Amino acid sequence: MKLSDLIENNAVTAIGDTEISSVTDDTRKVTEGSLFVCVKGGSFDGHTAAAEMLEKGAAAVVCERDLGLGDRQILTDNSRKLYGQICSAWFGHPERKMKMIGVTGTNGKTTITNVIKHILMKNGHKTGLVGTIQNEIGDEVLHTDNTTPMAYDFMALLAKMAEAGCEYVVMEVSSFGLCQYRIGSSYFDVAVFTNLTQDHLDYHKDMEDYYQAKRMLFDICDCAVINIDDDYGKRLFGEVSCKRYGFSVKENADIYADGIKIKSTGSSFWFCRDGKSHLIKTRMPGLFNVSNITAAIAACLEEGLTIESIIPAIEGYNGVKGRCEIIPTGRDFTVICDYAHTPDAVENILRSVKEYTENDLICLFGCGGNRDSAKRPKMARAAAKYADKLIVTSDNPRNEKPEAIIDDILAGLDGMSVNYDVVVDRREAIYHALKIAEKGDIIVLAGKGHEDYQILAGMEHIHFDEREVVADGLKLLDQ
Repeated sequence: MKLSDLIENNAVTAIGDTEISSVTDDTRKVTEGSLFVCVKGGSFDGHTAAAEMLEKGAAAVVCERDLGLGDRQILTDNSRKLYGQICSAWFGHPERKMKMIGVTGTNGKTTITNVIKHILMKNGHKTGLVGTIQNEIGDEVLHTDNTTPMAYDFMALLAKMAEAGCEYVVMEVSSFGLCQYRIGSSYFDVAVFTNLTQDHLDYHKDMEDYYQAKRMLFDICDCAVINIDDDYGKRLFGEVSCKRYGFSVKENADIYADGIKIKSTGSSFWFCRDGKSHLIKTRMPGLFNVSNITAAIAACLEEGLTIESIIPAIEGYNGVKGRCEIIPTGRDFTVICDYAHTPDAVENILRSVKEYTENDLICLFGCGGNRDSAKRPKMARAAAKYADKLIVTSDNPRNEKPEAIIDDILAGLDGMSVNYDVVVDRREAIYHALKIAEKGDIIVLAGKGHEDYQILAGMEHIHFDEREVVADGLKLLDQ
């Protein structure tokens, strides 16, 4: 491919006919004829290697400052942004070949994207999914390392989806994916905003910076579906200039849920829009899932589906792995696995489960290492607000000492009257929860959700699936 086909810029006129063999921002992947894009990261600045990459065989470099490399350097004011656009062009702009639906926010992205994909597939539309748990091309499952893949990998994935005949792509759009321009030249038919609560402040300097990153999605969409039950959602609703709908489970809005009934086996509610109401029954329990489903229906209606075709798809859907997932026990108590790993998510899941807990609500949780430490005491206070018993343990400690993380968590319980135990090893903590559970209790295992691993010191990944751990713990109880 010619350089001029990758970059629409007068700066490449002199070398526009140069053939490019590959595009990359990784020095290890540069070969003869590569276009190397200098990106400044947290620990390495690609600009420092630009001259070396030309010596290695690169045809040209993209950079943000004059490096004295003559006509083999292409200047831009934002290398990350241009790299995303270059990746789009390299793969023939696959993002233009499918309808794209994006979901952003702190909590709820995985559930909403999975529900939308399920509805579209049930209505005969082959759909690709990009998300936290896994990527999917129709029924094919692909591994994922990031909620939003890096720019080159993302466009390569979209190209596979387009080649496989996908009509739609439904994706979780992370703040990293937006502010690092991983999504390239993508433009969205519909963009959904769920909520904004404290998370990733180890990367974003503050909540305003986090909000502005999320807000970027709504400058590149035709229609916004926004949760106005959230304060940041209310603000966003007043700021976007595209077509917009507010949705709510608490008040009348453009789209809202009414007559909500929550049970441990699921929920029912009336979906209300344009003066019409439709009864929705779902196997997914919790008020937060009513909100998630309301958003998913709104997005699908915007894509031209009928409510009559949407309702059967929802009624037949069992839910998302690791999102308020009931782990079978065969006992007179219940175990729920949920990915809740922020204060708001913990409070939401526990408040919802508390409504149908017959006896005690037991919450087991920890916090990840090498991540925003300010949320640790807030997690404790959120859990203590609704749980009758807490079991504080590890999550993914990474390179921090689990005991130090737990000390940060426990600081949030100072001055609170709460029944809690500390069991540092997560496996033993789950065994302990099973031992103390009584008839009518519900145990919520918060933080891991779909994950089947733990990340320990040295960033070592060990296999750890809470469904298997629960099964092993129940066997121990029977011995």
